Amino acid sequence: MKWQGRRKSSNIEDRRGRSGSFGGGGGFSPLAIGMLMRVLFSKTGLVVAGIFILIMWVTGTNPLALLQQFTGGSVGDAAVSQYEGSTEEEALADFSAVVLAETEAVWNQLLENYREPTLVFFTGSVQSACGTATSASGPFYCPGDERLYIDLSFYQELKERFNAPGDFAQAYVIAHEVGHHVQNLMGLTDKVQAMRARLSDEEYNKMSVRLELQADYLSGVWAHHAQNTQRILEEGDIEEALMAASAIGDDRIQKQTQGRVVPDSFTHGTSEQRMRWFKKGFETGGLSQWDTFSAEEL
Repeated sequence: MKWQGRRKSSNIEDRRGRSGSFGGGGGFSPLAIGMLMRVLFSKTGLVVAGIFILIMWVTGTNPLALLQQFTGGSVGDAAVSQYEGSTEEEALADFSAVVLAETEAVWNQLLENYREPTLVFFTGSVQSACGTATSASGPFYCPGDERLYIDLSFYQELKERFNAPGDFAQAYVIAHEVGHHVQNLMGLTDKVQAMRARLSDEEYNKMSVRLELQADYLSGVWAHHAQNTQRILEEGDIEEALMAASAIGDDRIQKQTQGRVVPDSFTHGTSEQRMRWFKKGFETGGLSQWDTFSAEEL
């Protein structure tokens, strides 16, 4: 994929190196702990400690938030500023910001009043409006705060565990999550969520599959327009995306992890379905054939 030198999105929130506790706050960095100890062991340390303990016990308040009031600064920001990723990781962060910018260009063109999502980088765990998640959950989109979340180490997992290397395979991952954002803006996510209470687990899983395949289609639509307008694709890129779609199909993952396939428990679709819907979106480039919910066969 041709991405070097292209515009990077400004809709990036970097939470790497921060704990997922306290609503995604900064956790207890060495700097924060040092600041807290200096306060507690000052001349008025016993009084301050008593106040801290009392307020924490009554309100459940994060002590770092109180410390921020004393220092006039942001402890969380100080913790973030200390994080330094490897050269490879920083390149992946830059790449992801470029891909997000490319999705912004396409969807701003295709949809009126498109609301651009924010991409959050995190390590280990993260707090979102959808709850706490860990790196093991993989990349995800939270409709509650309109943010995409990714631990950049997932790209290595995509390459090694799922055998889907290549930068366009990585771009597909982001484009798929942006596809979920498009669904959210169009009210489809809420409609599917509203069905949960009146459907069995098996039936709801089928609806989830249709939602995921539609996001695959939308990622293909993005690739179609990004190629037409920016000529971002290089030889083999589409094959990389198809390989990634295939690698994270329910049937393939179940076969790898439990040795058997249970179709009733599918939530994302088979490898063949995911590849087919991405390819369909790439070939058509339009929204006229994206309705996976009306399709008789997936």
